Amino acid sequence: MTSAAREWWEVAADDFDPVVRLRDEDPTPGHLAQRLDPAIVQTPALDIIDRDLVQIRDAIAVMYARRARFAELVRKGVDQEMATERAASEIADAGNDRLIVSMPPQEGKSSRITRYGVLWLLRQFPSLRVGIVSYDGDNAGQFSYLVRADIELYNGRDNDIDLGLRLVVGQKAMTRWKLTTDGGVYAIGIGGGLAGRPLDYLVIDDPIKDIRDADSILLSSQAWEWWQTVARPRLAPWAPVVQVSTRWHEADLAGRMIAKQKEDESAGLAHFDRWRVINIPAQAEYNPEKGETDILGRAPGEFMVSARGRTTDQWMATKAATAPRFWTALFQGKPSPDVGDIWLREWWRRYDTVLWTQAADGSYRLDGYEVTESWDCAFRDTKSSDYVVGQVWAKRGADSFLIYQVWARLSFTNTIEAIRRVTRLFPQARRKIIEAKANGDAVIDSLKHEIGGIVPAQPYQSKSARAIAASPYVRAGNIYLPTSRVATTQQEIAWDVEAFVQECTSFPNGAHDDQVDATSQYIFEAHRVSGESSILVATGRIPLSSVKRQGQQTLSPFQRRLFDSSFNRSSRRMWG
Repeated sequence: MTSAAREWWEVAADDFDPVVRLRDEDPTPGHLAQRLDPAIVQTPALDIIDRDLVQIRDAIAVMYARRARFAELVRKGVDQEMATERAASEIADAGNDRLIVSMPPQEGKSSRITRYGVLWLLRQFPSLRVGIVSYDGDNAGQFSYLVRADIELYNGRDNDIDLGLRLVVGQKAMTRWKLTTDGGVYAIGIGGGLAGRPLDYLVIDDPIKDIRDADSILLSSQAWEWWQTVARPRLAPWAPVVQVSTRWHEADLAGRMIAKQKEDESAGLAHFDRWRVINIPAQAEYNPEKGETDILGRAPGEFMVSARGRTTDQWMATKAATAPRFWTALFQGKPSPDVGDIWLREWWRRYDTVLWTQAADGSYRLDGYEVTESWDCAFRDTKSSDYVVGQVWAKRGADSFLIYQVWARLSFTNTIEAIRRVTRLFPQARRKIIEAKANGDAVIDSLKHEIGGIVPAQPYQSKSARAIAASPYVRAGNIYLPTSRVATTQQEIAWDVEAFVQECTSFPNGAHDDQVDATSQYIFEAHRVSGESSILVATGRIPLSSVKRQGQQTLSPFQRRLFDSSFNRSSRRMWG
């Protein structure tokens, strides 16, 4: 650490923190870790993490300096909003306050960031309020326990090392404890509550437990919702966040954070979370001829130096024993989607402007659009039922815009209530298409004399065949989805558009297909075309010539075989 950096850092905190700052002889968390445990191996990958944690420290110093300046200005009578703006403008940014780290399992990332990194930062800032989050409370509590145990052990009484930190007497909980300097740690599982616990620093370590959780669209959506509604609102102004994990899925929490940043950048927003992403793959994988480089400076194909002592042969054996999907995600940090055969990710268009207005009665208006509901109901009397999906679409000309979606496991009674609610919110929806299978026929019988415009849809073909027939409209750019920002603008009708894209682009290889069914059903009804060459469906017509002509251009081999060899011959049998 340079003397200039030391001087700025000390001055920045002296104005705010009344606690006498510790003169720390450890310039990085790695130095502290090896001082406490000489058996720890310092690898090039951990060097990179150390450098980024130093950047986090500098961002925390900025946070304290701005707080001090804010308090000073308010005491002088400056308006609080103006004081905030002045504090931010007068004290320049330094370091980095948003960090995502991915690295192969068991290579020391959690120990460095969540144990020794937190301990090191508490020595720098003894009043720091730290939150530790993991896939469940027990795992988060283990990290909290290790930090607390180090503080209790290295107190200068039983050994030569004194960290200079003291616990408040009488605390027994391992998941929440305080220092005599007002700093401390609060550890919870993802999804847990943080009400009343403002955080100066948040570490999210391994928010996903295993592949089952990683492949769950519901858990992925819940984790993202928790970040947006619980974790991020509890951060103190300018508080840093580190998300460290082994990558599992493109829609895991890190993936969603990265995708949201790209979306905000493309939308031209001035203020959003700017994540620094550090991915350290087990094996160097790049093309020097294209100007690509490796984060560790390795030759292509070279494995990382292991903190656990893995040899090249052991790395190669691990790679051979691991399915490509899991190797690419867990060890290379590049999760690939479960690619489906029918709807490609790049086909989906996005809109970034709110299309609805809210009326005085609380309903939503889509003036100038033809509004339609599309419902795919779950099978009755099954505990492991599929999801109920209800969609609101707005059509203008040849283009359709998905406005809102219900996606939940619902009982028959709750399905009825969901349809009533959506109909109240969007009274312009003249048609309510309901698939007349599963609970659908009973839903139709229950509501047909209460709600007008219910159109039963009786599919005769397979799910894949319906999706294939609808695919030309997606590929042609006639189907629009909202950006995540638009989809979550109004809490009452907020929904997870990224989970929708994940399911659709994974079909038919994904775990669920309910959102696909509701979308195909809508496209059949809304984009029907009359003519002798059409394929007849229950609620409309899709032109066979359009399906074949447009679909062949970028279809998968599976789709081309279906169209070229059997589609014309079997169309009557498939479609009833």
